[in-house]
Amino acid sequence: MFEAEIHLQQHKPCILTDVAAEFDASFEIAIEELHNHQVTFVIEFDNATDPIFEFMRDSAQVSHVERLTEDTFLVTKESCGAYDAIDRNHGIIRRKSQISRERRVYTVLLFRREDLREMILEFKRIGHPTLGSIKAFEAPSSELTPRQREVIGVALEQGYFEWPRRHTAEEIAFSLDIDHSTFLEHVRKAQQKLLSKALSD
Repeated sequence: MFEAEIHLQQHKPCILTDVAAEFDASFEIAIEELHNHQVTFVIEFDNATDPIFEFMRDSAQVSHVERLTEDTFLVTKESCGAYDAIDRNHGIIRRKSQISRERRVYTVLLFRREDLREMILEFKRIGHPTLGSIKAFEAPSSELTPRQREVIGVALEQGYFEWPRRHTAEEIAFSLDIDHSTFLEHVRKAQQKLLSKALSD
């Protein structure tokens, strides 16, 4: 598994680029869901939130926008292509995506370099991508057993931790040739170790 930082100068029209340009803003978005080419995300601004809210509400690209707090919105809009490309090529968004008028920055976990190549090719259809960095993903030193690491890896790859789940626990257990209850036990113990490590850090 490795982590890639991809920079994209997007040419395809997008409300997020419009917001960045109109309000001279840089911001981060946290993806909540991708479904049927619609992407739902949380976006937070430091100022000018009323005009930005109205700007997004009036956009034909935005199907839903609501205020979570004074400065935070939940937005659903047509995907411009980047998140579809990441999803189709088995990428996992590692952290919030950064948006500015000049570029977007995506940090993605991938299992295979072939997936990254295909992802970059798809990015080229909507803009000019460059690879900011690529490195082996250093998992937290969590003392996972080799079997726990294998089970978590397969579960991640098959979309078990996404919502909605791409595969059920039963399906993934079958692919691993283990009982459903054994799969859930490996996942529970691995999650406990990873969360304990993350909180201690």
